[in-house]
Amino acid sequence: MQAVNQFLRRVPSWVVYVGGVLPFVWIVWLAVNGGLGADPVKAIELRLGLLALQFLVAGLCITPLRWVGLNLIRYRRAIGLLAFFYVTMHLLTWGVLDMGLRLDQIAADLVKRWYIIIGLAGFVMLVPLALTSNNLSIRRLGPKAWQRLHRLTYGAILAGAVHYVMIGKVWLVEPLLYLSAAVALLALRVWKARPRAVAMA
Repeated sequence: MQAVNQFLRRVPSWVVYVGGVLPFVWIVWLAVNGGLGADPVKAIELRLGLLALQFLVAGLCITPLRWVGLNLIRYRRAIGLLAFFYVTMHLLTWGVLDMGLRLDQIAADLVKRWYIIIGLAGFVMLVPLALTSNNLSIRRLGPKAWQRLHRLTYGAILAGAVHYVMIGKVWLVEPLLYLSAAVALLALRVWKARPRAVAMA
């Protein structure tokens, strides 16, 4: 593990940004070349939303991995911003390409499909996190306040996972696995923090 960490110290964070954007480039290429099937807009929505959830879960894995010796903390900001990027693209695809920016259609969809509201709630929680994912915000807010604010990530991940589960009209294994992973990772953090809380009491 020490050798892996030494190698990772030589890998700059921009590599994560570049690698993280490549799936988006691939989706655009497929869309331009007709490789997304009969309903390309829905395919784009699903792929972007799934990538957003994957990056959110990946970011949540960084702390548990650190407990076992793998230090990826320097990439957490990049992973979080990539998650926000894909959530934003997912939302824009729905609002612009699917709904055509027609407010009446958007309002009707929100009333008809309440899981969209859950997804929007997750996006809203991510906005302040993206805006404060910089060193200046950490200095202005202070480390403790910044960390408290960024706990909104937990709610955003749960919202995203529930949103994914509820998209299908039937219970599917893959969305349930993502929801289970999110709940398990959050439960692990609570369990890990419990002895510290008891000690402080």
